[in-house]
Amino acid sequence: MTTAPPLTELLRAIDDPSRLRLLRLLSRMELAVGELAEVLEQSQPRISRHIRILTEAALVEKRKEGSWVFLKTRLDDSDSPMLAAADRMLAAAEREDEAFGELCAGDMRRLAAIRTAREASAEFYFARHADEWDRLRSLHSDDRRVEAKLAGLLRIDPAARDAAPLGRMLDIGTGTGRIAELFAPFATHVSAIDKSNDMLRVARARLQDLPPARLDLLQGDFTDLPFDDASFDTVLFHQVLHYAQLPELALAEAARVTRPGGRVAIVDFAAHAFEELRERDAHARLGFTDAQIDRLLGDAGFILGDTASLEGEELTVRIWTGTRRDLIPQIAKTAGTRRGDTKVRTRP
Repeated sequence: MTTAPPLTELLRAIDDPSRLRLLRLLSRMELAVGELAEVLEQSQPRISRHIRILTEAALVEKRKEGSWVFLKTRLDDSDSPMLAAADRMLAAAEREDEAFGELCAGDMRRLAAIRTAREASAEFYFARHADEWDRLRSLHSDDRRVEAKLAGLLRIDPAARDAAPLGRMLDIGTGTGRIAELFAPFATHVSAIDKSNDMLRVARARLQDLPPARLDLLQGDFTDLPFDDASFDTVLFHQVLHYAQLPELALAEAARVTRPGGRVAIVDFAAHAFEELRERDAHARLGFTDAQIDRLLGDAGFILGDTASLEGEELTVRIWTGTRRDLIPQIAKTAGTRRGDTKVRTRP
């Protein structure tokens, strides 16, 4: 639960037109310091000073991602009535205060340019890597078939968009954000994590229309997830586990952050002999057998559930699901000492 500052501190922190505009912008989407400076047409040092004041008052939180710093509002925290009331007040002021509304309208026009620039950057990244992704896709089943089968195993009804059967969802190794985007309408909140800054930029462009209160997009490693225990109802690994040198650590972390009774879904290749994927695409594992996944899930604290198989030209895609037990076993300390050897890789 987010704790609101004392009222006098809150009022002092927002007692500036630029800081009010910053809060309205961050209610729309997570933004970098440079992007905020561009939208408000102010210098980065000046924007940084405003952000420091808002951060010290716990109205904004900062997150470093490579050389960039991203900002997210904390006013949309529904657990704090005072913060939620401040958010509603600013939204009402944008509608009813003509001068403030005009400033916000200008900010929104410039924000549209930021959105366009993100999309252009994502398209450039896609174009640069299109050949290698098309080559890999040509070996296995069509992505849409895989996604439809995964949705079925997760008991998602495409017609029931008001339902949220996935609850709080974590997409591990989100890559381009495709899976997070696809299943966001069926989740109450989406967290997506990836090690690659390049991939996160693509995912951010794809997910930028999702309300910031429903999205956390983070840089991190799947063997050391930056989340509290039992935080999620659904955890997804989509074409990412084959990059793990020690998949047992990745699944142990997944179990740690999954609530008892929560679900995990793994989409990956069935065991194969395409050594070129290891040499050219840095796959640490040439797929998995059902027995391997059953053991890995069981050791991590999951009970194997429904599975599916989709054959492609050369590779077979397998989907395994599991349910987290109430009690999960301890992972051997000897395995834990090797955590630093494992690096997350991204998928297209």
